[in-house]
Amino acid sequence: MSASPMDKTTVAPVPAPPVSEPAAVDVEYRWHGNNRVELLENGEAYFPRVFEAMRQAKSEILLETFIVFEDKVGAELQAVLIDAARRGVRVTASFDGFGCGELSSGYLAALSDAGVHLQMFDPAPKHLGIRTNWFRRLHRKIVVVDGTFAFLGGINFSADHLADFGPEAKQDYSVEVQGPAVADIHHFALLQCGRPVHARYWWQRRRQRRSELAFSDHDGQVRLVYRDNGEHRTDIEEVYRQVLRTAQRRVVIANAYFFPGYRLLREIRNAARRGVEVRLILQGQPDMLVAKLAARMTYDYLLKSGVAIYEYCDRPLHGKVALVDEDWSTVGSSNLDPLSLSMNLEANVLIRDRGFNRHLFERLEDLSDNHCKVMSVDNAPRGRVWHMTVGFLVFHFLRHFPAWAGWLPAHKPRLKAFTASTRSEPS
Repeated sequence: MSASPMDKTTVAPVPAPPVSEPAAVDVEYRWHGNNRVELLENGEAYFPRVFEAMRQAKSEILLETFIVFEDKVGAELQAVLIDAARRGVRVTASFDGFGCGELSSGYLAALSDAGVHLQMFDPAPKHLGIRTNWFRRLHRKIVVVDGTFAFLGGINFSADHLADFGPEAKQDYSVEVQGPAVADIHHFALLQCGRPVHARYWWQRRRQRRSELAFSDHDGQVRLVYRDNGEHRTDIEEVYRQVLRTAQRRVVIANAYFFPGYRLLREIRNAARRGVEVRLILQGQPDMLVAKLAARMTYDYLLKSGVAIYEYCDRPLHGKVALVDEDWSTVGSSNLDPLSLSMNLEANVLIRDRGFNRHLFERLEDLSDNHCKVMSVDNAPRGRVWHMTVGFLVFHFLRHFPAWAGWLPAHKPRLKAFTASTRSEPS
């Protein structure tokens, strides 16, 4: 299962094309300056902006998402994509077979009949009413319109990202990018849907991890970084570790599912020990209880080193953002847990921009100061040594589990050009 979703085909008339495993492509993207980057907080900011960009599309919409629900947001997405396809825009939508597994045939048929090119990642059927495609999910959330506007972050197309959803509405973040960096995000999105792209030469593919060690004086710089199951298994984690090693003043990490491996935990601890103000904002009202329990296994280790831990309690935290000092930030789809760091297909943007960093810091500071419970050594959960031991064993088991699960056909990641007529049952 050492593959990434790079060789996809588009929807074709029935009979449906065969299922295939994706091929890996080794591309690493560079920094680009002179970009405009805007933080979009929650669905109230994200959905109007991304739907307006789609409505204005003239030639192409590329969409890749983990979840679409048939609620008011999913209905608007369907209507916008159908309208774009009918007016001649080439629309390609890639859905994850797990996150979008409950979409009805009618919903998908309407898209396909209008000319939307649909693809499903790992479209495994249920067995005895149980899903079998739990691992290696297509977890990215990317939209590129006309190669000019790019949206990337943690927000799915579902109404639970809107405040009027109620107490379970998610707190989340995305970014809109305009400028030279959109070319790389567009190139990456094209690779995912199997569209022709220009070859990347060796000087464009060279590894740039050293570039994280020296901050630039110029704002508006953006770089795409991603995780696949081929040549880029640890890229996002390594970026985190590098910037933590070079942090001088402050680190703020807001992450929904926090259960990283020891190497990343050690860099967080070491930054705090050398005097960096390190603040973690984690789930206090989780959408999955296991996420909260796993994160708390790390509290004692971090608190004793001076890391400040805040639990956000207003509603479920779904964000995946971080900032270091006054100029470096990241927003994306990757959590800091075994699923995101070892299994899922993820994408983040790295941003060097003082204005963006300052705005993100202000939003996270308001979150931690006014909507969070501060954790301390005294109120952290007991049984800490046992928790850390279990946590260590569970994490390293999960890191290797995808390879073992990959031996089973039901768990091999597959990409399938998709029409409603190919769907025999919900997957």
